Amino acid sequence: MRSVIESLPYPQTLLSGAIRRIRAEQEITYPRAAIIKACINRYSGKEELKVSLDENNTNTAYRLGRLFGVLERIQERASPNLNATIRDRYYGAASSTPVTVFSTLLKLKNHHLAKLDNKGEAVNYEKLLGQIMDGIADFPAHLDLQNQGRFAIGYYHQRQAFFTKSESTNKGE
Repeated sequence: MRSVIESLPYPQTLLSGAIRRIRAEQEITYPRAAIIKACINRYSGKEELKVSLDENNTNTAYRLGRLFGVLERIQERASPNLNATIRDRYYGAASSTPVTVFSTLLKLKNHHLAKLDNKGEAVNYEKLLGQIMDGIADFPAHLDLQNQGRFAIGYYHQRQAFFTKSESTNKGE
């Protein structure tokens, strides 16, 4: 309560709890994303994380979250009736120790892109992946709690951007 009244940083236990719930339930909900964003923005003292997708955000953890979201989307488009996506199998490791997981995910990406019927869609995904990866020098061995939050928000924003684009495309038809 003191954090709200006096504009102090929110307790790290709030951020930690939200990240733990995401890992346990394999789902990032709007309230959890809002809590994480508020904790990080309050801690940094500025609006570091925006309300929606920020393609200009250069933070590696945020970009890794976006990358993970795109890789999951490619898998979903290539194999629509899967019981478990890469989120179910790899989210925890990708958000805390990216170096151990992303080489595997990028190999899987090639397999999934080859399965897409629409080659133009595959090219668009490759362009998007290139834009995101352009800002990633190397995969970190470990992400601290703040960066795990940035990863979660990057993932959430990218997934929401796909959903928003799909809705606007459907309305235009």
